Amino acid sequence: MTEQAIRTASDRIDIADAERRIKAIFIGSIGNLVEWYDFYAYTAFALYFAPAFFPGDDPVVQQLNVAVVFAATFLMRPLGGWFFGYLADHFGRRISLTLSVVFMCFGSLIIALTPTYATIGFAAPVILALARVIEGLSLGGEYGASATYLSEVADPKHRGFYSSFQYVTLIGGQLTAIIVLLLLQKVFLSPDELKAWGWRIPFAIGAALAIFAAVMRRGLHETEAFEEAKKVVKPTGSITNLLRYPRELLLVVGLTAGGTAAFYTFTTYMQTFVKLSVGLTEDQTTFVIFGTLIFATILQPIYGAISDRIGRKPLLIFFGVAGTLATVPLLMTLKETKSPFMAFILICAAWLFVAGYTSINAVVKAELFPTNVRALGVGLPYAITVSIFGGTAPAIALYFKSIGHEEWFYFYLAGIICLSLLIYATMRDTKHASAMHRHE
Repeated sequence: MTEQAIRTASDRIDIADAERRIKAIFIGSIGNLVEWYDFYAYTAFALYFAPAFFPGDDPVVQQLNVAVVFAATFLMRPLGGWFFGYLADHFGRRISLTLSVVFMCFGSLIIALTPTYATIGFAAPVILALARVIEGLSLGGEYGASATYLSEVADPKHRGFYSSFQYVTLIGGQLTAIIVLLLLQKVFLSPDELKAWGWRIPFAIGAALAIFAAVMRRGLHETEAFEEAKKVVKPTGSITNLLRYPRELLLVVGLTAGGTAAFYTFTTYMQTFVKLSVGLTEDQTTFVIFGTLIFATILQPIYGAISDRIGRKPLLIFFGVAGTLATVPLLMTLKETKSPFMAFILICAAWLFVAGYTSINAVVKAELFPTNVRALGVGLPYAITVSIFGGTAPAIALYFKSIGHEEWFYFYLAGIICLSLLIYATMRDTKHASAMHRHE
């Protein structure tokens, strides 16, 4: 075979390999988008379905009840992180990813079909909470399994870029929920119809999309890293095995705390904040949040690609420093503005530093652990930390607002980010000290 023929064959192999990786990342990411669409449909339509489950005349109290149920579901995420992490490390990434989206289907379907408080009384919010618990289990497993899968499928030189698509699709799930909201608001239904029964439609759509995503995920190829690890060590996915890496576990907790609190503040809570605190109309709120999420989506692969060139640590430190210094003045200014355009600019300004965490946090955690405990190591401590600092952020913010001290939450958020900054400043850069090649 001539040198030219060898080069041509090598190029074909490289192209085929790249196509295989991109297809796997696309399917894995689409499933992630569907999961997060289902999850975020809850917050996108909360203003419409809250009266159906929580009677009363005070919208702040109703939204606080919605936020408490939202936070309660996060208590199940550690259990989901353990269960689906075990499946991913013991049986493979594919089965874990497929089963997690099936769980999300059940949760959405329950919400779509649950009778209101006026029909079945207190059982209505109880069933709503049960559905959210199921969704919490699903998401608890989705994060670790998808972060692991995307990091293992990507080639080493572009791991930050490819794994950033986890948050592209995560934010994309919220964008999709808002698109559905806009279509129902502006095209198909009146406000009264939305409040009466139209809020059920997005959950029915989510259940159908989850079935589609599960079918797609069944066809995923298992990662080479998992297959290689099986040849080296018997897969266990056990917590006992995981506890051999206490430093890495603590690092996941520390680097997640500030980032997850910031993420849920500027996504989940921000819709409620600009409506109830800034005072924008429902239409203005929807368009402002939609625009800022598009901006956030664009930032993710850009920051991921930057991390492939300069490392992960500089981006994390940028988030920590900017978040510590800018959060309080930014939120105070946002509360005082009455302009939708200024609200959009200010939230986008927040995303300039929040993306320093969101774009690369998945790959950083994956690079901390060897293959045989990677999904569990990424998913379990992350789920615990999100339950404490992420899922509670909207409820804490609304509690401070209900007692007349909303600004206390601004300082709380800045303080949590500052604590994570201490971790970012002292940890190693996982791009240069990665454990992705270890199968111990």
